[in-house]
Amino acid sequence: MILLQSHSRFLLQTLLNRVQNLEKSVELDYHWVEFDDVRYHVQVSMKNPHILLLSVSLPTPPLETVFLGGLPFGAIEAIKSAYGVIVQILDPPRDGFNLTLKLNLSKLPPDEEYRHALLVKVASVREVVLGAPLRVILKYLASRTIAPDIDRLVALVHRPNESFFLLPQAEKVTVVFPMRFKDSIDTVLATSFLQEFVESRRTAGLNNAPPCLWSHSPPLELKGATDDALSANAGFVTFVIFPRHVEGKKLDRTVWNLSTFHAYVNYHVKCSEGFMHTRMRRRVESLIQALNRAKPDQEKTKKAAHTRSFKRLSLKESRTNSNS
Repeated sequence: MILLQSHSRFLLQTLLNRVQNLEKSVELDYHWVEFDDVRYHVQVSMKNPHILLLSVSLPTPPLETVFLGGLPFGAIEAIKSAYGVIVQILDPPRDGFNLTLKLNLSKLPPDEEYRHALLVKVASVREVVLGAPLRVILKYLASRTIAPDIDRLVALVHRPNESFFLLPQAEKVTVVFPMRFKDSIDTVLATSFLQEFVESRRTAGLNNAPPCLWSHSPPLELKGATDDALSANAGFVTFVIFPRHVEGKKLDRTVWNLSTFHAYVNYHVKCSEGFMHTRMRRRVESLIQALNRAKPDQEKTKKAAHTRSFKRLSLKESRTNSNS
């Protein structure tokens, strides 16, 4: 299985190119969209080549999620902790975006390795912002406590107008994903993929992985959720996260994998669909080649039949030939 990278490759490449050509006055104005309708906008003006403005638009949150000032709870603290003095949060953000960051590239550390690691962290702004509330809850799980002022069932946005749910407890956090797909073929492929995904948990070597369940009907943990949240045409996936899954450096990986789980499934569904289409095209091409190889023989036979000629002999010529 292919795991998605936490940083935006295009954003990281843009940052690296800008840092390498920091003395050149160039103007940048880039827009792009990534998984789950997360939109980016990068701007650099010729007047201030050291200043880069990064705007991020998050998926539209459903009603059950908690957004404070257009951002998930804990996002502001997570940004300040991750980026320090090189980043300034602009308030209000650019029109149409949830967050605008002002990066002063001249304040980057001189050490090349540390500078690259910091740029990778900036390129992982989606993980920092969208994963902030999940990180808060899982940090308390690592200390076997429950975050204060947290509801029994927490809804976190991960796709436009869709959320996944957390049930925080002192010894574990239960995470439930309602899986929805618009295309009927994607729904069938995703259902098959998720069933195999759950079965793979039983293989040797995955004993320490989080327990995983899949069901057609909503699990009991979603009792009290809205009717829209309980509708899922590809079923429900449940993970149980224990303190051992969020210890030390495991926390970042767990936060990213959970916050992008639907994108991970969608990515593999599209890959499976593309693979099947490729196989079908190759099969059609092989059949066409077989038909083409059969055509010359038929044409040769027809050509030979048409090129044969017979000379009609008269009665007198027939007798002359027989006498001779």
